[in-house]
Amino acid sequence: MSQAIANGGQVLLLGLDFGSTTSSALVAQASISSHCVTGRMALQDPRVLYRGEPVFTPFDHGSIDLDAVRGLITTWLDEAGVSADALFSGGVIITGLAAQRHNAQALAELVGERVGDALVTRADDGGLESWLAFMGSCSTLSRFHDDQPLLNLDIGGGTTNAALGLGGNVLACGCHFIGARHLQFEPGSYRLSGLSRFGERLLQALGIDRRIGDELDQRQRDAVLDWNILALLAIVEGDRAFFEGELGQLIEQIPLHLPALADAPAVTFSGGVGELLYRHLDGQSLPGTTHYGDLGIDLALAIAATPRLVRDARRLVPENRGRATVYGLTLHNTEISGITLFLPRPQALPLKDLPIVARLGTDASQAQLADAITLARSSQSGACLQLLDSGNAPGLQGIRQLGGRLAGAIAQVGPDADWPLVILLESNAGKALGNYASDWGRLPVNLLVIDEVRERHAHYVNLGKPRQQIVPVAFYGVH
Repeated sequence: MSQAIANGGQVLLLGLDFGSTTSSALVAQASISSHCVTGRMALQDPRVLYRGEPVFTPFDHGSIDLDAVRGLITTWLDEAGVSADALFSGGVIITGLAAQRHNAQALAELVGERVGDALVTRADDGGLESWLAFMGSCSTLSRFHDDQPLLNLDIGGGTTNAALGLGGNVLACGCHFIGARHLQFEPGSYRLSGLSRFGERLLQALGIDRRIGDELDQRQRDAVLDWNILALLAIVEGDRAFFEGELGQLIEQIPLHLPALADAPAVTFSGGVGELLYRHLDGQSLPGTTHYGDLGIDLALAIAATPRLVRDARRLVPENRGRATVYGLTLHNTEISGITLFLPRPQALPLKDLPIVARLGTDASQAQLADAITLARSSQSGACLQLLDSGNAPGLQGIRQLGGRLAGAIAQVGPDADWPLVILLESNAGKALGNYASDWGRLPVNLLVIDEVRERHAHYVNLGKPRQQIVPVAFYGVH
């Protein structure tokens, strides 16, 4: 490992968040060093270098305006004084109503082209967004009040992403189509200028006969806001009956299953609506009627008037409110490999969108490993197995035996020599395991072993380019 990395060399991290209403960018700097307690390599002491002012997400006749986005990214990088080549890791997440546009994946691809090997390029991943929002909003708050469960509601234009955490760790995630922008208005009025598909269904269910160009009166606005408050309360109280109704089923993208805890969770907020809520609770004035062209201000005030939702809001205030997702994406989503990884073909990286086909213990049998590799072969671009320590980390003898079983399984299945098979190992023994599993290079296999990677309940993994024997790792499809 280079002396710069060994002594905590600095790396640059980029996060881009394109949401229903606004988009933002964040650039941070962090050092890579071993954790003083665990010994794992990690990003330490992150420091934000640049916060781009949120801008309205550019749309053009119902599609994301890709040319405008290209200009935004150029502006953000220029203002930050950062070139794409200097980035250690980058991430983009496209959320809410923006993720439902037909060209959302084209936006993800555009970002990948513009900033290089961005690790997260997913257009619709509610579980990841919920996790990121919790980590970006109140991970420090949760660690400080380590015996107090926190339920963070990240409320934006199209979705509410809920995450329950305790002691800084996320225990459960959910995602619901509850947001301020399902009904859009001409700013300064309540004259409808746009409706999402769910917005149309909500008005129908509430018996509100209004279309684009019509104005909503006070009674109709109250009915819409009341329904949204009931939906938020159902999330907080774990009311499954609410989500068994027609509208409840329609809004539930990822159910939130709250585990039994000794104490009821306190509720925190983030996202655009969360930021407006805390501004109001702090006694700050809010913009005028439908300033943002949606119900964001009205919804924040309705939440403030609901004691069950805000009873802890002044006592437990999260670190980052309106930009929680981009903070979480930039500062928390990237994991760092160990320095003893097995990477005989560095040119094989980066690798994106690898399915994690199995999570097995390091005591898995050769038959179990062969079954997992057989399943993995269905992914033509490569796949990943996650090997977790079974109780204690295996010693050298355990790694030798595991490597022998892996070698036997690889020989039994016979994958193509160029097909990437990635092993994510929890222990600090990547090079040793890779040598044993490849029979010291005699097996024709494109094997990569990335070590010291913590378990993350996710469906996919992205691996960035190696930088001085360190590989950035990002997960998505969090469940």
